[in-house]
Amino acid sequence: MIAMPVDAKTVSHFLAEYFEAFAACVRGEREIATLLACYAVPLIITSDDGVTGLTTDSEVATVIQGQVDGLRALRYSGTRLLQSEVIGLNATSALFRASLSRYDDQGDEIDCPTITYVITNIDDGLRISMLAALGD
Repeated sequence: MIAMPVDAKTVSHFLAEYFEAFAACVRGEREIATLLACYAVPLIITSDDGVTGLTTDSEVATVIQGQVDGLRALRYSGTRLLQSEVIGLNATSALFRASLSRYDDQGDEIDCPTITYVITNIDDGLRISMLAALGD
């Protein structure tokens, strides 16, 4: 196991790489496997629509591919980090709360979600273990 610190700098760097990989996958510049490597299994996703526990690699791949396809249909191009905060929980996990602006290939805003990520140090590095979208 590679011990990776779960501190604000490391978590912020991990999420910056994640946002870059996410955008590149939606734009078709990288394979989905690049993005899937950022997620833990199991993965919990919670929003106003409910809570989903994904317990297999296949389930995570299906849900994330659905998100990628949905944003691709909206001509998504990237994400701007408007505001963020890292809260260390313990030696192996942290919360990353971010207000984001997702924009299309013309630079127009698609949406502006606030998402909390639980980042955990699992086996070979940091992974996203939970995504929680702020409700309306």
